[in-house]
Amino acid sequence: MLIIPAIDLKDGQCVRLRQGRMEDATVFSDDPVQMAGKWVSKGARRLHIVDLNGAFAGTPVNGEIVKAIARAYPSLPIQIGGGIRDLDSVQFYIDAGVSYVIIGTQAVKQPEFVKAACAAFPGKVIVGLDAVDGRVATEGWADVSELTAVELARQFSDYSVEAIVYTDISRDGMMKGVNIEATVELAEKSSIPIIASGGIAKLGDIVDLKAVSKTVTGAGILGAITGRAIYEGKLDLAEAQAYCDGDD
Repeated sequence: MLIIPAIDLKDGQCVRLRQGRMEDATVFSDDPVQMAGKWVSKGARRLHIVDLNGAFAGTPVNGEIVKAIARAYPSLPIQIGGGIRDLDSVQFYIDAGVSYVIIGTQAVKQPEFVKAACAAFPGKVIVGLDAVDGRVATEGWADVSELTAVELARQFSDYSVEAIVYTDISRDGMMKGVNIEATVELAEKSSIPIIASGGIAKLGDIVDLKAVSKTVTGAGILGAITGRAIYEGKLDLAEAQAYCDGDD
């Protein structure tokens, strides 16, 4: 199981939000490239980047910073989300050296776009499902749809999607632990690997997630994204990855 550090970009800075609220942002660095280097030095095997401005604007806004990170660490797989709503945006990030693009809002509003992106960029597409009480939210979490995460995940089973990033918005940035029950339900009912996101606060949350991941049938749980916990020093990235690599 991968432990994936998050870099959320807002106005060129590395921030963390609480429950997706742009007005409730904590700035952790004004040098996202340097921050990426910190996580690389801690043994990160993949990086999760979100263009927060892009998520609200509907088009990439912090793309040049993402390009700079990919250029600085060319061997580091990067997954990027936020404002990716057309094939030109996907092409921009692939050309920049990004390994995976995360399609969120457009996956809900126009599922056929996911199919087209998977066909045009095989092996490069991840779907981001962000949910409130199980229902998927879009537009930078500003709008909540009637679709559940499970219903939507099933729609993508034949599209060759690489993974699904599942975020419980109510827990994101709140340090309350992952919504394990909802994550497991999605993993059990989906044929696509799940990446858990939202709420990891300590090593114990990783321990709990790894324990249940062993019992999940199907494609299973690929990894977990962590943000505020590693920025505030409550979780050691290297220690967490070492635990996931162990046999315990």
